[in-house]
Amino acid sequence: MKGFPEGFLWGGATAANQYEGAWNEGGKGISTADVITSGSHTVPRRLTYKNVKTGETGSISAFGPNTKIPEDCIPAVIEGEYYPSHVATDFYHRYKEDIGYMAEMGFKTFRLSINWTRIFPNGDDEEPNEEGLKFYDAVFDECLKYGIEPLVTLSHYETPLNLTIKYGGWSNRKCIDFFERYAKTVFKRYSGKVKYWLTFNEINIMEFAPFIAGGLADPSPQNRAQAAHNQFVASAKAVKAAHEINPEMKVGQMLAYQPSYAYTCDPDDQLLVMELSKNTLFYADVQTGGKYPAYRLKKYEREGIVLDTEPEDFELLEKYPADFLSFSCYGSSTFTTHKDVDQGNGNFVFGVKNPYLETNEWGWATDKNCLRIALNTLYERYHKPLWIVENGIGWDDKKEEDGSIHDSYRIDYLRKNISSMRDAVNLDGVELMGYTMWGCIDLVSAGTGEMKKRYGFVYVDRDDKGNGTLERTKKDSFYWYKKVIETNGADLE
Repeated sequence: MKGFPEGFLWGGATAANQYEGAWNEGGKGISTADVITSGSHTVPRRLTYKNVKTGETGSISAFGPNTKIPEDCIPAVIEGEYYPSHVATDFYHRYKEDIGYMAEMGFKTFRLSINWTRIFPNGDDEEPNEEGLKFYDAVFDECLKYGIEPLVTLSHYETPLNLTIKYGGWSNRKCIDFFERYAKTVFKRYSGKVKYWLTFNEINIMEFAPFIAGGLADPSPQNRAQAAHNQFVASAKAVKAAHEINPEMKVGQMLAYQPSYAYTCDPDDQLLVMELSKNTLFYADVQTGGKYPAYRLKKYEREGIVLDTEPEDFELLEKYPADFLSFSCYGSSTFTTHKDVDQGNGNFVFGVKNPYLETNEWGWATDKNCLRIALNTLYERYHKPLWIVENGIGWDDKKEEDGSIHDSYRIDYLRKNISSMRDAVNLDGVELMGYTMWGCIDLVSAGTGEMKKRYGFVYVDRDDKGNGTLERTKKDSFYWYKKVIETNGADLE
C-alpha cells in the first residue's frame, strides 16, 4: 500500500494547560485555564470566582456561550477546589523523558503550546520573563537533538487572567498589541529553532465557549464578534512579524472542524447543515481566506453587531492570511430539525446520534471517512496546505496486572482515520503537511478535566483527583504508531 509523501511530518500534539503543570513556578502568571476545575462528561467544568467587595466565592460553568462573570467578581483560584492545570501531567519537570518517548516512536514533529503567562505573566507586561523563555529554549533544544520539528501554538486556551480582569479579555482591542508583543518576542527568541507556528487554537471555539477561547468577562454576541475580529487582526500581525523576522517561518491557522451530516434528506435538514457549516468556515474564510464573507456581514447586520475596527484592519487580513490551515478533527456530527431523534450525549459533541457509527463512553463516534471528507472540503475551499494537528480518541485505559495496557480500540480508531487521510492524499491529491495525534502522552481532557479520558500512546499514572506517581508506561498503541511512522503510513496493520 502506498504511504505518504517524503518529508511527511508525523507526530503528536499537546497543550500547556493540559500537560505542562508547574502553574506557579518559574515566574509564571495565572492563566484563564488555572481557574477552571475538573468535571466529567455529565458534570461541567466550573470557572471559580470571588467577590472583590464581600470576599464570597462561587462558580459557574466554564463552557457555553453564556459564561458571564458576575458583577463585582473576578475569576480566582479558590482553596479546596481541584484545578487540573496546576500539575496536569508534569511535562515541565519531565520534558526530557517525554521527548525521549516521542523520539523512540520516531516523531518528526511535536505540537505544543507556549503558555503565554510563562513569558508575560500578566499579558500586558513591558518585559518578558527570562526564566520562562529559558524553559522553552530547553524544550526546543531537546526536540531538535532528536530531529523533531516543533510546531508551536501561541495561545491554546491560556489567555493571561489579568487580561480578563483588567480589560475584559479579547473583546478589548488592547489585547491585539499585547499579543503582537508576545508573538514578536518568541519569534525573535526562537528563530532558527521553530519554523512552524499557530496563533489561536481552535479559534472558532469563540462561537460557543468565549471564556475558554478569549477570556471574555461578558460573552454578549457583540463582544464575541469583536473578540473574534481582534484575534483575526492579531493573527495577521503575527504573520507579518514572523515573515519579517525570519522568512523561513510559517504561521498557520488552527480550526476546530468536523464534517456535518444531515440526518435526513428533508431540505430543512440540509439547510440546517449549511448554516452550521458557515458558523465554522467563517473563521477560516477570514484568517486563511483573507476576507469577511458576505454571509457573515449580513448576519451582523441583522443582529445589530457593529465591529470596532481600524482602517488598516481589513488590509492586514487580506495581505497577511495564514500560510497554511491546520485543524482538529475527531469525528463527524449529525444534525436534524426533527425532534423525535435520539440525541448525542458527548461533551463537545453536537447534534444527534448517527445510527451508522459506534461511540465511546463519552459519546464520541468513530467515523472512518471523516478525515478524507474534511481534507477535501477544506482544500477545495482554500487551496492551501493542510495539517491535521488534532485527531484521537479518549478512553478509560486499564493497566493489566503485569503493567501492560492493551488499547486495541485506539489502534482501530487511528487505523481508520489514517487510512482516510491517506486516501485524501493519494486518491484526491490533497496537499497535507503532517499529522499530530492528540494527547500523545496522557494529559488532562480539555472538555471534562478528567484524567481517565486518556488519549496517549504513553500512560501517565494520575487519576481524576490528582493522585498518582506520574510514572509513564507505554501502551500497545505506542509500538503500533512507531511502525506506522517507520513505514511512512504504508503499514497500518
